[in-house]
Amino acid sequence: MPVSKIRSGLILSAVAVFSLTVAACNNGRERPKLAYEERPVELLYNTGYERLERKRWRDAIDYFQEVERQHPYSEWARHSILMQIYAYYQNNSYAEAIAASDRFIQLFPGNPSAAYAYYMKAICFFEQITDVGRDQGYSENALAALREVARRYPDTAYASDALVKIDMVNDQLAGKEMEIGRYYQRANQPLAAMNRYRTVVENEEFQRTSHAPEALYRLVEVSLVLGLKDEAIRNGAVLGHNFPGSPWYSEAHALLTDQGERPDVEPEARREGWLSRIIPG
Repeated sequence: MPVSKIRSGLILSAVAVFSLTVAACNNGRERPKLAYEERPVELLYNTGYERLERKRWRDAIDYFQEVERQHPYSEWARHSILMQIYAYYQNNSYAEAIAASDRFIQLFPGNPSAAYAYYMKAICFFEQITDVGRDQGYSENALAALREVARRYPDTAYASDALVKIDMVNDQLAGKEMEIGRYYQRANQPLAAMNRYRTVVENEEFQRTSHAPEALYRLVEVSLVLGLKDEAIRNGAVLGHNFPGSPWYSEAHALLTDQGERPDVEPEARREGWLSRIIPG
């Protein structure tokens, strides 16, 4: 599942909040050389902001870095780091945006704008997630960073967006488990496949993903291959109880019926939790 880039309104609105522009600083002048030269902080910052508005991301970064270099302990320097995060992000320079976010968090951990830095760090990982056929390191980093946003800033718009993206990342990670499980199943390694499918149905967060019905069906398949008919029936019952309208339940029902088994939902399954219905005890 390639994750498309999301230029969130949260990201754009934050830049407007952080802006400290002062009117009429450019007056049509060309960009000054960036060799070290003492210049008013307002001129440096506003020139960077003007480049930002023109989507000249690298130029903007140069000016905001110069604000930091010439005025390291000023309010302008703090805001310049935030603007660098945004400019790096817009330039698809994710590693640099993450580094700038970490720098802001380290320097100003208690500042209200740290929420933006945490959020942008998470977004940069999130937007680098690749399809399930590849390594899921970015997915795992995104999940950890998004959870950190939700934990630290629970009543913010950042947390609300992070929770939505957490579900998306969990779907991605569950999809990876399913892909590996199907690989083992095709390679006639049903026990290894079963372990991957169980990961999906036993993980509480993965249970809420789109992959849960198929994972239960695959458990029916591999259990029959291994001669575990009771296990197959049990998973078919859980599938029917939780996803009665799913085509995967129809497939499981047909498969178990062909084996002469009763795949109907067991009444006691309705009174038990997810995990106890799958693995007794």
